[in-house]
Parts: sequence; structure tokens; C-alpha cells
Amino acid sequence: MPGVSARGLSPEQRRQLAVKLTRVLALYRSILDAYIIEFFTDNLWGTLPGSWQEALDRLSPPQLATLLLGMPAEGEVVRSVWPLTLLALKATACALAFTRTPGFQTPSEFLENPSQSSRLTPLFRKHVRPKKQHEIRRLGELVKKLSDLTGCTQVVDVGSGQGHLSRFMSLGLGLSVKSIEGDQRLVERARRLDQELMQALEKQQRRAPQMVHAGPCHPPHHVVRWVAPTALCEELLLPLEPPPPGGARLLLTGLHACGDLSVALLRHFCHCPHVAALASVGCCYMKLSDPGGYPLSHWVAGLPGCELPYRLREGACHALEEYAERLQKAGPGLRTHCYRAALETVIRGAQPELRRPGVQGIPRAHELKIEEYVQWGLRRVGLDPQLPLNMAALQAHQAQEHRVVAFFSLALLLAPLVETLILLDRLLYLQEQGFHAELLPLFSPELSPRNLVLVATKTPLGQAFSALEAEDS
Repeated sequence: MPGVSARGLSPEQRRQLAVKLTRVLALYRSILDAYIIEFFTDNLWGTLPGSWQEALDRLSPPQLATLLLGMPAEGEVVRSVWPLTLLALKATACALAFTRTPGFQTPSEFLENPSQSSRLTPLFRKHVRPKKQHEIRRLGELVKKLSDLTGCTQVVDVGSGQGHLSRFMSLGLGLSVKSIEGDQRLVERARRLDQELMQALEKQQRRAPQMVHAGPCHPPHHVVRWVAPTALCEELLLPLEPPPPGGARLLLTGLHACGDLSVALLRHFCHCPHVAALASVGCCYMKLSDPGGYPLSHWVAGLPGCELPYRLREGACHALEEYAERLQKAGPGLRTHCYRAALETVIRGAQPELRRPGVQGIPRAHELKIEEYVQWGLRRVGLDPQLPLNMAALQAHQAQEHRVVAFFSLALLLAPLVETLILLDRLLYLQEQGFHAELLPLFSPELSPRNLVLVATKTPLGQAFSALEAEDS
């Protein structure tokens, strides 16, 4: 999906973009507030203007992907006449959302093998899924460059999980790394993987010394510690070794630091003099504290309509590119939202006070008949699966599957605006503190939907900043 580059916007342009975003989100709040599982119970289709209904009713899933979500066409696309208000919605969403398309062109690292990155050393691919292989390589290389540019002596990986990023940065790129994770079990797993990789590296060193990284070979230092959203964490700031003259210079990073953890990284960067740089990729915006996690900047907090309730922040975490690919393939899996919305009508008919219950995954749901899916779903939420069903109503719901898909696509079109406002608020917060920050689309959005990395420094990098975006050979 096209969008505006976050890179290089002036302070005033950032502020004015925030103004426009709050206005647009307020205008289309009814679409963003809606839960797709209430499509039938709340008559979501009826909330759209009649001219929109007429235009969207005629679009096939591949046409929705291309004409509404702006994805490249796969084959011939029949164009239709849209109402100006719907055209304006699409144009506005494209114009105001930060682009998630990386600024470089490189052959896919998964062309030869879809599960093995051709750009990552085989030892660092073990136990790591393709998505994570791509992420740790790209973020690790950026952190290495940023560390060199800012003279940092230590990297602190916060929310490090099983330590895949920390291992690559330390044993692959030669950085001094402390990894902090609140889950004891994940830290124990990370230490076992460290030892396994160290043994493999030693064997490779004996067989082919020229193939092993020439830098220091020290595994990351793992710490079990919960990082609170508001209080500063002393452990995070302690150097691993006696600091050099002038003190330690720390670089904080977090790969998909969940909810408030991303905000905690920002606060540590702002308030701790030894933290010289930050490279953070956030996720799980719905887990942000309210208030406290958003808004952070005085500017956004002062704008009418800046509030982003849970439903909007949850929607901002959807994978637009992945769903657009499903639309282009027009497979039967698209009917799952329609089935779940039909199930909601049955649940409320049987137990009106039970609203939007979580339904544990139903195996191969799209291959079931709608009544079979409903029976499975009733069992999942603790209701009698043998309840008498109104088959005429269920079949009428199933006949509107294309409308459910169209409405969900509309919400997906708007969701990046919410993410843009959240990340823009973070840029403005750092700007108000007198620091230098940019957002870069670092990962392939098809592999990693939350792909915008927030890079912040306490001194300007000038032209050197462009090196962070480049793909290493």
C-alpha cells in the first residue's frame, strides 16, 4: 500500500500530520470501532452509505485487494465507478499512512528455500523461523551500524525472548550484548541455545577458520528482569565491563517490544545520560496502558479526538499485506469472518448477555458447512451444540460473505492510520525532548507487518543516517 515516507519530515510537518490523522480517524471512527464478528448482530453493512454499498457489492476479492487496498494487480482488473466519498477515503488513507515499503530493492532472500534465508549464516538459522531470520538479520545489521556511528560500547536487547537477536548481534556481529527478559523459562532456553551455537561455532572454526566472524566471540549476557512501564530499571543501565573513560555508552533495542515495553525503552533513552541510541520495533498496541502508553507527546495529547480506544489499537496490529494476498487468491479461507459473525447471532439468541466470546480455533473451519461451524463454535463457548438452528437465516448470512469481506477490507484500509498516529506520537515525544528520531521501514511487510523501526540518537547523524537504510551486500 502506498503512503508517506516518515523519513525527513520537518517538525512542523510531523505536527500537522498528527492534526490531519486525528481528524480523519474521528470522521471514520464507526468503521474502526466495529467488530467484524458483529457484522450481522449490529448490521454493519447498513451503517455504510448506500452508494458505498452499491460500489463495494460489485467487487470480487481480487478487485478489493487492488482497487481498495492498492496492491498490484494480478491479471486484468475491471474498474467501476465509485462515489467520490469512497474515492476520498482511499486517497486519504494512502496519503496519510506511513509507508511500510522498504526503500531498497533486493532479491528475495527466500527464493532458493522458503524456510532458509540465503542472507543469514546457516548456524544462525537453526531453531529460527523464516520471519524471525529476516528480522534478526535486518535489525542486527542496523544496530551494528548505529552502534558504530554513535560510539556505543554495549547493546541492551530488552524483551529478548529466546535470544535469537542477541545471539546474532553478539556471536554474529561481534557486539557486546546484554539481553533482558522477564520470563525465566525463555532465558533458560536462550542460554541452552547459546551453548549449542558456541559449540557449533567452535567446530566450524576448526574446520574452516576463514568462515567464522573474526570479532570477539562472547555470547550475550542474559538477565531475568521485568522492565516496568514507568520506573527506570537499574539493571538495564549497568555496563557488563568496567566502563571506558567518559562512561559507558548504551544502545537500547527491542524487536517487537510488546505494548508498554516499547514506551519503557523510550523513557530510558530520554532520561538516562548513558543511553546514546535507540532502535525499537513496537507491536501489540492494544496492550498500551491508558493513560501512560499513549499519547506521549504534549502535541498529540492536546489535539481534539486524539483518543485511541482498545478496538482501534487492536485493529492497527492487523497484517494488511497478508490479507490482501488472501484476497488476491480468493480462497475459501475468506469465509471464516462470515462464519464467525453468523455464530455470534446464534450465541446471542441463546444467551443474550454473552457478547463476543473468544472462540478457540476450529480446525479447517472454511471447509465446514456453516451449520457445522456453528455447532463447533457453540461447543467452544460452552453452549449446547444441538441447539435448533434457523437454517434459512444462516444461509442468508452466508450469502453475504462478500459483504463481510468488503467491510473488513475497509477497516484494514484505515488501520495503518492508527499505527501511524501512535508512531508519530513517539517521534513527536522525542522531538519535544530535544532528541533526533526517524522511522524506517526495515522489514518486508509481507513477512513482518510491524516493520517500522524507531531510530533515535542524542546527537544528529546527518548524512550518515542514510547508511542505516542500506541493505548490506
